[in-house]
Amino acid sequence: MYLGIDIGTSSVKTVLFDRDQRLLGQASQHLSVSRPHPGWSEQDPEDWWKATEATIATLAREHGLAGLRGIGLSGQMHGAVCLDDEDRVLRPAILWNDGRAMAECAEIEAACPRAREIAGNIAMPGFTAPKIAWMRRHEPGLYARIDAVLLPKDYVRLRLTGHHVSEMSDAAGTFWLDVAARDWSDDLLEATGLSRRHMPRLVEGSQPSGELLPDLAGRWGISGPVVVAGGAGDNAAAACGVGVVTPGSAFVSIGTSGVLFVSNARFSPNTAGAVHAFCHAIPQTWHQMGVILSASDSLEWLSRVTGRKAADLAAAVGRVEAPSPITFLPYLSGERTPHNDAGARGAFTGLSQSDDARDLTQAVLEGVAYAFRDCQRVLNDAGTDFASALAVGGGARSDAWLRIIASVLDRPLEIAADSDIGAALGAARLAICAAEGADPAEICAAPEILRVIEPDPALVPRYREGYARYRELFPALRAGA
Repeated sequence: MYLGIDIGTSSVKTVLFDRDQRLLGQASQHLSVSRPHPGWSEQDPEDWWKATEATIATLAREHGLAGLRGIGLSGQMHGAVCLDDEDRVLRPAILWNDGRAMAECAEIEAACPRAREIAGNIAMPGFTAPKIAWMRRHEPGLYARIDAVLLPKDYVRLRLTGHHVSEMSDAAGTFWLDVAARDWSDDLLEATGLSRRHMPRLVEGSQPSGELLPDLAGRWGISGPVVVAGGAGDNAAAACGVGVVTPGSAFVSIGTSGVLFVSNARFSPNTAGAVHAFCHAIPQTWHQMGVILSASDSLEWLSRVTGRKAADLAAAVGRVEAPSPITFLPYLSGERTPHNDAGARGAFTGLSQSDDARDLTQAVLEGVAYAFRDCQRVLNDAGTDFASALAVGGGARSDAWLRIIASVLDRPLEIAADSDIGAALGAARLAICAAEGADPAEICAAPEILRVIEPDPALVPRYREGYARYRELFPALRAGA
């Protein structure tokens, strides 16, 4: 048996699979986010560990874990967990969607002129390195006590194994990794006053990173040694879960944030378009991502404003016959691709007296789809394209949204079984690879496709016009600010 543990922003989800990748059980625990100031986003790492313990205990009680052989970890990327020399957490973890470190991004790039070339990305406040630079300026006492910096899933690994280890896909999102070389960059570390001494050991996601501590194995009724795999950042893990590991394969994730992910055979950055070029979780493979910060979060925002459930709002849209005259910018928490602007904010334009909740909802669904189109455009600029994409995430439950996105991208969207556990399944698949030395390309196979959402040929050209209006809106609003 194999466990996949996904340390998300809103929950920890743990799944149990057998060697044939049949789902035996799953458990989850809710997590809350603290926002002590506007633009800030933090969590207590102890909450991740308590939630992880609770989910594993549930599976041990309900299914028995005596035959467990491997554990894989997936997690929210970029979070900064700062530890002292006794592995005590120094402060709440600063998360991926925290925007406080914008000024520090420019400082890092000034201190290391080759930063974008090495990291394959623009320095963004969501990345780990700028958060540490922010601490150096604003929390110098805590900064001086930093002995190690771990990512969220790697803090859970520490509690499971006692070791400081990370892997390539998650480490690539720190802005400390030489992404082409798949190794820490001394120059990027020096730009934040750190060195390799502060960094965890690196492995590939499909390799072993350590073994489960004996006292934990005893507590959960596990009889033999358990390998803990390197694992993956959440998006690379989701890609492993849905078989997006071969060059040119792609997925669209409509979660809290939105991701357009394409697997690559080589390192292919496009920093001018704020494309993320990261290592994949399997050896000698990379990937590109366009990331938008408020995908289903935009619909959740509208749900709070209207007092209606997000799923009910999306269902009420029904079949779209024409693009909305309302344009929505989904920049409620700033934006990454393509603007790299933590200060960007959302907007509606084209409102009229006759507009109702359904009209606003359609505009929100289309605005997020246009944001995905922005990601597609800058990926194309980097020489990357895809014939179709798997649709994953909570938003993929909305047929209306899928039809809109397919038509805006002019690409078919594929729906697979169990896509909502893709990251946790990917982590479990990596556990199989690490425990058995299995070939990741064989284990991380594409799932059965249940159905395909084709672009609507009547809507494709009209959405092309709508996207042109969408692209004009943000520069105009920024110029008038």
